Amino acid sequence: MSGARSILVSGAGIAGCAAAIALAERGHAIRLIERQEEWAFASSGIFLYSNALVSLEMLGVLEEILAVGFVVPEGRNRYLDHHGEPIVTTHYPPAEGGRVPAIVGIKRAELHRVLAHRMSQVGVEVELGTTIVDLVDGAESVRVVTSDDEVRVHDLVVSCEGLGSPLRQHVAPGVHASYSGFGIWRSVHARPGDLTDKIMQMGTGTRFGIMPISHDRLYTFGTVSDPGKTWHERADWPRLMREALAEYAGPARAFLDELDETSDVLYTAVDEVLLPLPWHRGRVALIGDAAHAGTPFMGQGGAMALEDALVLADCLEDADLEAALTLFEEIRYPVCVYAQDVSRRVGESGARSDGSVTEREAFAAAAQGAVDEFYAQLDRLRGQQAPGR
Repeated sequence: MSGARSILVSGAGIAGCAAAIALAERGHAIRLIERQEEWAFASSGIFLYSNALVSLEMLGVLEEILAVGFVVPEGRNRYLDHHGEPIVTTHYPPAEGGRVPAIVGIKRAELHRVLAHRMSQVGVEVELGTTIVDLVDGAESVRVVTSDDEVRVHDLVVSCEGLGSPLRQHVAPGVHASYSGFGIWRSVHARPGDLTDKIMQMGTGTRFGIMPISHDRLYTFGTVSDPGKTWHERADWPRLMREALAEYAGPARAFLDELDETSDVLYTAVDEVLLPLPWHRGRVALIGDAAHAGTPFMGQGGAMALEDALVLADCLEDADLEAALTLFEEIRYPVCVYAQDVSRRVGESGARSDGSVTEREAFAAAAQGAVDEFYAQLDRLRGQQAPGR
């Protein structure tokens, strides 16, 4: 490589952990700081599709992810109407000739535990409860003061701080997260032994999903249109989730009926980050949600963050930092924007759904083709055909 750099990674979410691992493996000196004083996770589960799993294999953690997550057999996604009647079953594509599964559900806490263990293996230490309080971006280095009163000089600062990234204002002043118009309800439940597929129920302007995330747990998610970005009292979340998704019967009903004041329920108003290039300024770069947070309807947020981290590490093999960061953006921008755009269209389509038989029949006819085309287009935009597809 061109020589080791001193790199500060700000934010220890998926993008930050992955970037720290990938960069440390390539010999760079990494300092990783995280705002939280202890690990806490705002969502209980996450989908990891085959492109995310390929990235996790490259980071050296796939085996452990498969051990603690839940591999959905044959990548099955069963679509039902709000009564629970079948519409169609689709299959997500595996990778590496079928060796890498199509989709895994996992607890976010488990994913971060696995990534944290890998960081310790490659010599990365995470400094919790630490933020950037001052930054001076110079021609030869960037001087950073952190909240623990440390003053250090780095070659590069990588913001992996998510939707609310303070460093985004350094790169693109005035660009903030924008509201998508959607809200998502989530809850965690015991998993019945016979529930092994990803399930999506289609209602009138809403969707209800069920995803296994371990041998004994699953999580549900209900998407709703919420143009006014309604604020809800946390104590009311279980009741409001039941009410917002009251039309659902079938497999959804048992989980909705379980909700009470003791339930693990979360409501999120979904924001996006629509940031044109460049995603860097001087020696400060944005990756993951800090640069391109999207809606969750295609389940690609984690995958895009993981891919960002690996591509950035590859590009930084170039001795010219400006050229390296520009190349990273040229590679990643079309992929990330495509994933954002498709996800938003899927959400908007769900919000317009009238639940009619004609609509369901049209959806069933097109569903598998849409899945296949999405992943094929991701491959095309990356500039190479992913193995096994």
